[in-house]
Amino acid sequence: MQNLLTAAQIREVDAYTIANEPISSIDLMERAANAFVNKFVHLYADLMPVLVCCGTGNNGGDGLAIARLLFERGYTHINVWIVRYNDKKTDDFEKNYQRLLNYPIQIQELYPTDPIPTINAGIVVDALLGSGLNKPLVHPWRFLVKQINKEAKMVVSVDIPTGMPSEGNMTDFEEIVVANDVITFQLPKLSFLFPESRKFLKRFHVVDIGLQQNFIASLEADFCSVTDADIYARLKLREAFSHKGTYGHACILAGNENTMGAALLCAESCLYTGAGLTTVCIPGSGLSALNARLPEVMALNRSKIAELTTGKYDALAIGPGLGTEEEMKGALGELLTDDLPPLVLDADALNMLAENKSLLKLLKEGTILTPHMKEFDRLFGQSDQWWDRVMKAKEEALKRKLIIILKNRYTFIALPDGKIWINFTGNPAMASGGMGDVLTGVLVALLAQGYKAAEAAMLGVFMHGKAGDLLAEEGMGVIPATCLIKKIPNVIGDFSSIS
Repeated sequence: MQNLLTAAQIREVDAYTIANEPISSIDLMERAANAFVNKFVHLYADLMPVLVCCGTGNNGGDGLAIARLLFERGYTHINVWIVRYNDKKTDDFEKNYQRLLNYPIQIQELYPTDPIPTINAGIVVDALLGSGLNKPLVHPWRFLVKQINKEAKMVVSVDIPTGMPSEGNMTDFEEIVVANDVITFQLPKLSFLFPESRKFLKRFHVVDIGLQQNFIASLEADFCSVTDADIYARLKLREAFSHKGTYGHACILAGNENTMGAALLCAESCLYTGAGLTTVCIPGSGLSALNARLPEVMALNRSKIAELTTGKYDALAIGPGLGTEEEMKGALGELLTDDLPPLVLDADALNMLAENKSLLKLLKEGTILTPHMKEFDRLFGQSDQWWDRVMKAKEEALKRKLIIILKNRYTFIALPDGKIWINFTGNPAMASGGMGDVLTGVLVALLAQGYKAAEAAMLGVFMHGKAGDLLAEEGMGVIPATCLIKKIPNVIGDFSSIS
């Protein structure tokens, strides 16, 4: 796992690196500026005019170094604004300012009463204020940001857009530089991973500046990112002499007369994720569709729902397309009072829990819930900000000893120990119906194969998103759920092969 840190923790890491590498702070700033410029040149190869807007703190010091290094790379049409809206400046800012004076780069200094010049450059590099901001901008910063957003054709922010907090709620942060790209140092800022950030940045790119990884790993962090290495370490190889019984028997309680597609998608993804046996508990009206599409999957008639508690199955998923009729509400309540195998609850199962929250007390430790935003809010109460929603998921998972997979562009996996794993795989082309049903099938297949619930959540969300990424790389701009299912075995093969 890769720890994801707060702005205060990143400052600790900076200080630790400076003291223990050892390296001077100005040389670390130079390293960061070089990393920024390397990425910038890759993104914007055309040598168009550049305006670098610098504050007088360390973010501004980065900007001055970036202006100098861009000039050395052939970007000769560079102007620099130094925004002196207060009397403070850092030592490293001043050192880079003195270095820049030796270059034929036009520098213009702006004071609070000065009018803001017209922006004519093709690209604005935003190095005004860095990650230390913890309150909304005030005048004259607000007016400057408004002008940049109004006039700039293209903006690239250094580390973080000016005006954006690194973490926490963004409700009061109204004036923020809108960046086409953010080139951020070492780790993504937590705020980049929350949906509110999409108003202020289109893309972010993380560049390595050589901060001490061992120290980063040693810090206590609420958030961690799931990495390729985590998947390689946990995905089990299929061994010689194994057979279908080795990989468990998954059962899926899903589907209704008009929503049988959800059950079929869930069952098919379970099959393609490697469950040894898959049974789907459906109404009799769905049997023909099941047999025609998935001859490998067995059927259990809905009238025999009591068989789900006999110990025959190694894992159970409940919810996709199930419906919320009174009969089903009663059946769910009865099932949850019994000794069920490892369990995934999705879709209509979550809706029934939301209607009768007393059922939450019946969920045994390690049960996986897979809500999208609206399902989560119905279950645990309305949240107006995603930061609050994720903190609530953390609290509920810790209190109830559940695993809550809160689905979004970056999916948050809240664990019973209070940690939150963030999954980075997946892409907007996956925004189509049935994707949640597919994820539930992946999860129940992994549980049936003997993975612990937290491992199944990590692997399932990662592989689901990775399958979508492979299809996007192949040129699919829109990915139907049925196409994604068939890519899952490729992901399993890629990550379980012996190198």
